[in-house]
Amino acid sequence: MMRPIETSFTKILSLSSDEALKRRFMILDEPIQANMRFGLLLEVLDKVAEEAALSYVNRFFPDARVVTAAIDNIVVRHVTDMSKDVHFKARINHVGRSSLEIGIRVEQPGGPVRHIASCYFTMVARSGVGEGATSVVLPGLEYTEEIEKQRAAKALHRREEYKQQQALLREPPSREEFEMLTGLHAAQDEPGFNGLLTANLTADAWERMYPEQENVPKKIFGGYLIRRAYELSSICSEQVAPNRPIAAAVNRINFFHPVRMGDTLHYTSRVVYTSGSFICVEANIERISRDRTTKAMSNSCLFTFVNVDSELKQQSVPLVYPTNYGEDARYLAAHRSCQTLIKDRQLI
Repeated sequence: MMRPIETSFTKILSLSSDEALKRRFMILDEPIQANMRFGLLLEVLDKVAEEAALSYVNRFFPDARVVTAAIDNIVVRHVTDMSKDVHFKARINHVGRSSLEIGIRVEQPGGPVRHIASCYFTMVARSGVGEGATSVVLPGLEYTEEIEKQRAAKALHRREEYKQQQALLREPPSREEFEMLTGLHAAQDEPGFNGLLTANLTADAWERMYPEQENVPKKIFGGYLIRRAYELSSICSEQVAPNRPIAAAVNRINFFHPVRMGDTLHYTSRVVYTSGSFICVEANIERISRDRTTKAMSNSCLFTFVNVDSELKQQSVPLVYPTNYGEDARYLAAHRSCQTLIKDRQLI
């Protein structure tokens, strides 16, 4: 059996020496802080997770593929220095029956090393193509050192924590949450109310999938999809942020149905919650088959942005107001998710 350390995989973005690459990853061709295209970073992360998982799976199943099932919380610890290389250090933390959790640490060398973010991808190993694809049963890892056992335990804990969070979403509001929502609705009945209604804080886009976006046979690269969802969500967040919104966290990204060549995609983003300097934007991707007979939700995402000034100091954003039951539910879900990140992950 292999140990987790034997599954290590590293990718380096040579921003310090490759000017063309550096320019591709820049938001603006200007010397501004936080100039890294975070959406493109997400695309690279998904590819790194795939390559780390695939190198393990193909040892036992040479023809098997891996697909992304979910991306757990990603908290941005520091902004990226565009004059330095970016290192992606991946390792398999845990192997289940057919799934793998890939942990990736994003950092930049120096004294001290700059920790950009850590993230966790759940990948699933599959054999075959199209409707005939099936999951493969993977051999487990051998956890000999204490740190390896801790990482494996944390991977299982994250899985259970997500199940608990999903169960919590179905719970009715607590008294405090009910009063919060009641106050938001009562404010809308006040004379002269001119607050921001969540129903008006939306953005959408359409796109058709072509062979150039193909990854595994006949399916579109998931990293490309989440980059596009993030970029639209970033634009959407600007409707609320009076200064500049930058990425603070990826609360969760789920992959429900694969996207195939020829599909038409409908991206929708909506601001669902604000608190202090934070803005939560929900993004969904719906796929419509080429023959227009099938519609399905491909991805759901929740991104948290922080509003900052030119010196990256946090600046407050206005409250947003839900107007109906569906908006209340999204507001409450984002509130719970954001508060968990602030409390447990020390969101910047």
